Amino acid sequence: MVESMLRPAGLDWAVPDFSTLSRRQKDLQVRIPVQKKQGCLHLLVDSTGIKMMGEGEWKVKRHGADYRRQWRKVHLGIDAQTLEIRAMEMTDNRTGDATMLPELLSQIPAAEGLVTLTTDGAYDTRLCHAAIAERGAAAIIPPRRNGQFWKGSSLGNQARNESLRSVKYLGRTLWKKWSGYHRRSLVETKMHCFKLLADRVKSRDFDRQVAELQICAAILNRFTALCTPQTVRMG
Repeated sequence: MVESMLRPAGLDWAVPDFSTLSRRQKDLQVRIPVQKKQGCLHLLVDSTGIKMMGEGEWKVKRHGADYRRQWRKVHLGIDAQTLEIRAMEMTDNRTGDATMLPELLSQIPAAEGLVTLTTDGAYDTRLCHAAIAERGAAAIIPPRRNGQFWKGSSLGNQARNESLRSVKYLGRTLWKKWSGYHRRSLVETKMHCFKLLADRVKSRDFDRQVAELQICAAILNRFTALCTPQTVRMG
């Protein structure tokens, strides 16, 4: 098909076959495009599981065979205003969500004014609060239901203890509304859109899987840039 498109254009370019593309995919450097914006950045973070191509479910249904189910985890950080993916990491299913937050933050340029980072209670750890405080941002993370006040005077500990005091004073439901925590639903919607493009990875090698999912993120950002309406207030 590609050759038939190049021929009328008078181009003698060589069209690589599937094996060539598969080899190159491992070392492919994917640039995820983002729109230039003005103002502050409000980051929303979440993760989801992506299936790996395999016969696992069929084998269990057919033969009752047991197997260790494997999947990949995609960790995303999106801009709450533009809904674009700004940070992305992929790990195996054994890696915890909270451990990847510093890696996601390292992908956000320091020149951008990161104001808030919103995510769920799985990120209520000292590591996450310390990483967010280091960037000078406010953490909108609900404390765990059995959470206790942390000792220490670090900025991360102080911010987390203040959130815990607010939850105890206002109640968890009112705190979520007051803090703007419900904005996190936007990243859950983005996860759904991401899985419409990539509900499973087809590559077998981990580096190729990373490139495969990064390509999906780049395509999704391009869709977002083209389809997001520009609202202008009149009068």
